[in-house]
Amino acid sequence: MQQRIFLSSPHMSDEGYEMEYVKEAFDTNWIAPLGENVNKFEEELAAKVGSKSAAALSSGTAAIHLALKAAGVEEGDIVFCPTLTFSATANPIIYQYATPVFIDSNEETWNMCPEALEEAFIKYPNAKAVIVVHLYGLSADMDRIKELCQKYNVPLIEDAAESLGTYYKGKHTGTFGDYGIFSFNGNKIITTSGGGMLVSNNEEKISKARFWATQSRDQARHYQHSELGFNYRMSNVVAGIGRGQLKVLDQRVEKKREIFSFYKKHLGNLEGVQFMPSNPWDEPNYWLSCMTLNSSVRPIDVMEALEKENIESRPVWKPMHMQPFFEKYDFISKGVSEKLFENGICLPSDTKMTSSDLERVVSTIKKLWCE
Repeated sequence: MQQRIFLSSPHMSDEGYEMEYVKEAFDTNWIAPLGENVNKFEEELAAKVGSKSAAALSSGTAAIHLALKAAGVEEGDIVFCPTLTFSATANPIIYQYATPVFIDSNEETWNMCPEALEEAFIKYPNAKAVIVVHLYGLSADMDRIKELCQKYNVPLIEDAAESLGTYYKGKHTGTFGDYGIFSFNGNKIITTSGGGMLVSNNEEKISKARFWATQSRDQARHYQHSELGFNYRMSNVVAGIGRGQLKVLDQRVEKKREIFSFYKKHLGNLEGVQFMPSNPWDEPNYWLSCMTLNSSVRPIDVMEALEKENIESRPVWKPMHMQPFFEKYDFISKGVSEKLFENGICLPSDTKMTSSDLERVVSTIKKLWCE
């Protein structure tokens, strides 16, 4: 059996930046949450993306949860959310006892459709917040989405878990809304093994989020809590990994873009193959390279052929409105997300892939069009 090729696995720096910061945490005995690495990681990430403030948290999901709380979302409120995403985008809406309304994608971006969002606002004019996702590192149409949020005076939360390093019109995704969130899960473009970041230009809100994330402990000699708190803070060790990873973010983005270009060049001419959309205002990080198939060769055929060669691949996200838990909630449809799920496939996009690994993936797929 040949060595396994992963979809997207952790990739530590060759220079060992991460271990320097982790060693510092051990040497100073700052292992538990809070410490120099946490403070510096917040500062460095905020500076990298161009945000005024950031809170390092235990996960991207925790960041979305606190963003919703900071936006004032409460029980019974309506929150608009893309249907084509991972469940971590939608779950925190339920944590706040709010009600998600799912918004379809458009073919131009694979992300939230502005026309569908406008329909949702007309149907639910009292909606409390909008969560937009930058799927697979492709930026959503932020000008139109932000314009609608401003028109209806609704806070905008950007789920940029998959798009760290992506630019929309020369500006980092995650910095257009009232709040932005990033994820450092093991499969993301940089990783801390697990963790997330909440960013905002509203420094007061970020300070409040840090307070909630540390069990809402009041300033007192004894343990006192006047608000509901959460155990959401990032550890100093994990933050050290993040500081090291941030140093190689640009390298990882460059490699992801090379992978996408290779696939598009060598597979793009196959009958029925179409790759993720590109737009003049979008500079994606191509976290995952995805394509759709409109031919006799189906995504399951590709996935099974790759698996036989010990190569990992996956379907495009199954839309939330099709999920057993979420199917009871309203969905503003344009007929796009179901087609993307039915026809889409995520190809291995691991930044440790060699040229021979890429050739192996491509040759395995091409054989299916010769049978």
